[in-house]
Amino acid sequence: MRALLLLTATSIIVYSCGDKKESPENTSSYVVKGDTIALQKNSNIIPKLVLQTIKEEDYNPNLVTVGTVKAIPNSYAEITSPFAGRILKSYIKLGQKVMPGSPLFSVSSADYFAAQKEYRDAQQELRQSELNLKRQQDLLKHGVGIQREAEEAATDFQIKKTALANASAALKIFKNTDKMSPNTPLVVVSPIKGEVITNNIVMGQYLKEDAPPIALVAELSKVWIAGQIKEKDLRFLQNLNGVEVNVSAYPDKKIMGKIYHINEIVNEETRSVEVLIECENSDRILKPGMFVNLKFSETSERAIFVPTKAILQFNDRNYVLVQTAKNEYVKRYVDTGITENNTTQIINGLKPGETIITDGAFYLLDTK
Repeated sequence: MRALLLLTATSIIVYSCGDKKESPENTSSYVVKGDTIALQKNSNIIPKLVLQTIKEEDYNPNLVTVGTVKAIPNSYAEITSPFAGRILKSYIKLGQKVMPGSPLFSVSSADYFAAQKEYRDAQQELRQSELNLKRQQDLLKHGVGIQREAEEAATDFQIKKTALANASAALKIFKNTDKMSPNTPLVVVSPIKGEVITNNIVMGQYLKEDAPPIALVAELSKVWIAGQIKEKDLRFLQNLNGVEVNVSAYPDKKIMGKIYHINEIVNEETRSVEVLIECENSDRILKPGMFVNLKFSETSERAIFVPTKAILQFNDRNYVLVQTAKNEYVKRYVDTGITENNTTQIINGLKPGETIITDGAFYLLDTK
């Protein structure tokens, strides 16, 4: 009896061991060869995988950033007095339209009076030098002159001519020196067409030579907007369809601009490039110093987008699992673009018509 029981127990143990060896649950679910993963046909992972065939679609890329409104430098003038002196009169008020040469204010300046005198003296000396040169040339022409004296007269004439040009340089910027009356106050004029946007002129105020500007004139019918674009996004600027400017104070107002200039230097701290956008501003909505939102819109293009969760990482590189045969997949490294609405753009690495795992790939993450 004891021998019968022992034989029965031994048979059960042997049967159990044989059953465990043949159990499907202990059969490997997949085989890995290099970057290829082959799933066994009885793998319980297969029904957990979601596949998708890649297609191209129309895509209109957009890039959104912020910008600051700026006056165009050639249409902006900071006005101060070129000479130290006291303000005698103001000819302007805020918002006034001015033209090039329009008087802004007058200044009584001892330095300006001295410059006037120096200019007139230089004029007189040039006239005398010119007469002497003509006389020496005439004498030489009739055979009674001396060559050396004629040459000295010519040299002196050139020196006096240069001195007059230097004396008139500063005066000509502000006034026609040919019509300048002796000891008259300096009238500072506008160098550009525009509008008075700052007026800090105070009657009787004494201005030093290094005084800050006391008036600003600007033409704001056009303005620049300075935006900062990250270097990785510079490709957005290649085929732009336009730049849309949005002002928070006027949410329903649509303003369009165009790129005027892209800076050639990348800011090393922010890794960005300044882009200047020129905008029409006839209604004066855009004011210098204002913050605005910029939307760069590219022309429509064909692009590949995949669910973001389909993209895996290995050693800081992105890859997807591409189907090469039934239940067989290969690791394919890809370059990605922008991510929006839970999808990511694939720039390089995939072609339309290929099939990838879009969900469930994490079951295979222990592969190498």
